[in-house]
Amino acid sequence: MPRLAPALLLCAFATPLGAEPLTDVQVLALSSQLYFEGVARGDAVLVLAAARLRKPIGLQAADPAHADAPPLGWQAMLAEALILSDNEGDIDALIADLDAEGLKGMASGPFYNIASLRAGATESYPATEYRGGELAEAYVEAGADTDLNIEVQDAAGNVICEDRDPSPIAYCSWRPAETGAYVLKVENLGPASATYALMTN
Repeated sequence: MPRLAPALLLCAFATPLGAEPLTDVQVLALSSQLYFEGVARGDAVLVLAAARLRKPIGLQAADPAHADAPPLGWQAMLAEALILSDNEGDIDALIADLDAEGLKGMASGPFYNIASLRAGATESYPATEYRGGELAEAYVEAGADTDLNIEVQDAAGNVICEDRDPSPIAYCSWRPAETGAYVLKVENLGPASATYALMTN
């Protein structure tokens, strides 16, 4: 099955030899990149690889009363892969296998919050405490082509991290010297309102 090669190579080289394993949030970001690349290329295998990366991560709703599925849940990715496969038997079989796989041993992963943001608007989240000396991560993604940015500020209003690349995903990581509160800001520079998921550890 030669069409599997691009996805396998991408996954194989996602983590260089000797490097620390990717965090759950980093895997989410990688799966989004694979997904959007696969959609742009019309490549069902890349989209399937994105779903395979995402499925084992146990996302948790920050507010259990509003546990909406993230815009790019693994089920939505599989549905897109099925459309792109155009009834190619081998790929459809792989999609069915992944869909049927159980979730035993699924890790408890990052918290997420679902929100909508109109074009040109910025949303500031209440200050959140992150532990000193530990890797802190914040990540936003939309389910459609748009331009989301993220910014992290400390208690004094200093910008600690920002990601302003024009894309529907944005990722920030930092390691606080000591436990403290940080404010996350999400900006939508896309042409229309966007539903997005904010994920953090």
